[in-house]
Amino acid sequence: MTNYREILRLSSLGINHSQIVQSTAISRPTVITVLQRAAAQGLDWQTAESLSDNELSARLFPQGEGKLNYKMPDYEYVHRELSRPGVTQQLLWFEYSDQCRVSGEIPYQLTQFKAHYREYVTKTKAVMHIKHKPGELMEADWAGQTAEVTDADTGEILEAYVFVSVLAYSGYAYAEAFMGQDEEAWIAGHVNAYSFFGGVTRILVPDNLKTGVIKHTKTEVVLNRSYQEMAEYYGTAIIPTRVSTPRDKASVEGMVGIVSTYILAAIRNQKFFALHELNEVVRERLHVLNHKAFQKKSGSRAMLFAQERPSLLPLPKNAFELAIWKTAMVSFNYHIEVDGRHYSVPFEYIKRRVEVRITRRMVEVLFEGTRICSHVRLYGNQQQYSTQEAHMPPNHQQHAQWSGDRFRSWAAKIGANTASVVESILIGRKVEQQGYKACMALLKLSDSYTPERLESACVKALFYTPRPSYKHVQTILKSGQDKPPEDPTTPPEPPDSSFTRGSDYYARRQE
Repeated sequence: MTNYREILRLSSLGINHSQIVQSTAISRPTVITVLQRAAAQGLDWQTAESLSDNELSARLFPQGEGKLNYKMPDYEYVHRELSRPGVTQQLLWFEYSDQCRVSGEIPYQLTQFKAHYREYVTKTKAVMHIKHKPGELMEADWAGQTAEVTDADTGEILEAYVFVSVLAYSGYAYAEAFMGQDEEAWIAGHVNAYSFFGGVTRILVPDNLKTGVIKHTKTEVVLNRSYQEMAEYYGTAIIPTRVSTPRDKASVEGMVGIVSTYILAAIRNQKFFALHELNEVVRERLHVLNHKAFQKKSGSRAMLFAQERPSLLPLPKNAFELAIWKTAMVSFNYHIEVDGRHYSVPFEYIKRRVEVRITRRMVEVLFEGTRICSHVRLYGNQQQYSTQEAHMPPNHQQHAQWSGDRFRSWAAKIGANTASVVESILIGRKVEQQGYKACMALLKLSDSYTPERLESACVKALFYTPRPSYKHVQTILKSGQDKPPEDPTTPPEPPDSSFTRGSDYYARRQE
């Protein structure tokens, strides 16, 4: 039983409400209510001191036999307000408590406030918009049923997988078919969905697919790095469903079933010879689905989406560009290899392991989370090099200052034919600088062999082709084809190991 006597005693000593709460551990609303009731009944501490606990309780609360009469909140109003953006049960409880204080009634504490609301929801089956507010939640998943695309050249039937996302508040849906369920398709589906909705929700709820969630335990959630990067770019938070708990994304689970029936099953007999043909039909059916009237209530998904649209976060100026992350070791030539092409890194990072972020246009290199360089991504032939002079050691930077004229001058000192080969290498490239490495390697052959042999090899190479390469000349030198052939008419010299028996040998035998 509440210690009404102690409340009246402390109040008679001039102790304020907050101090009475601290001293008795009785809630502030109860303290205020007891003092208000005592004043209404004309009870002071002197009178209360002579009464028993039951008598005092009966005097303060004659109808409730000592029990406080709490005011029941208007839960229909609470339920309706919770569907509005930013409104929480705690906020509504604060407002409800303030109203009770003004009217002199006793409010429930927050725990009981929430418990009675749960009972209200259970009894009235008021499930719509309990958890979902406009612009709060988008759920995403792959449809279990697949579509078919026929290869126009071979006639092979290929499976197409359908990405489905839905706004939990309005049920407004997006669907798109992809030829795979890889990371690129998964993220492209999200990016296209945000573009379709014209905005971003505050929370994104996916399933625990490996393309999005690497690890999900009771204590740790590890997201795919590209997926996390996409969420940061759009300013949304990824909260994966609990493992084996599909009800955490009930909206998209239901929409997957609707898409499978209303779209995929409906077009099962149609033939598509390209993915874009399939997606055109999916978009048409999706438009009808979103504007179709609800069966058990008025309106449609499109009508609810019109209310939800202003609550979405704005889209960034440009759509997110997928980045693939890899790790690489910086080699001794201060380059890393990405898809068979080479990109320079500051020479201080030789033999260090770095992270590489690869987009369609750029290659960025990071060390311990800090970007140390970037390159425009190379396409076309492999073994291409993108080298920045600032990344070279000082002695290599001197070689970077070489020009085509310097190579021509060096080659002319060796011989006219060597100069011709260098010239063919330089003019055979789209950009002259692309031939510098081959010219340097060619002219360095004069150190391994001799300038005379290099000149002779260039003569031989020019005889075979008007545009010889470094490899042609190197092969001629290695095989010795640059050396002049021997004259077949010259008799061979006797070998050094020949032995002739003289007269002394035979004279000794006669003795």
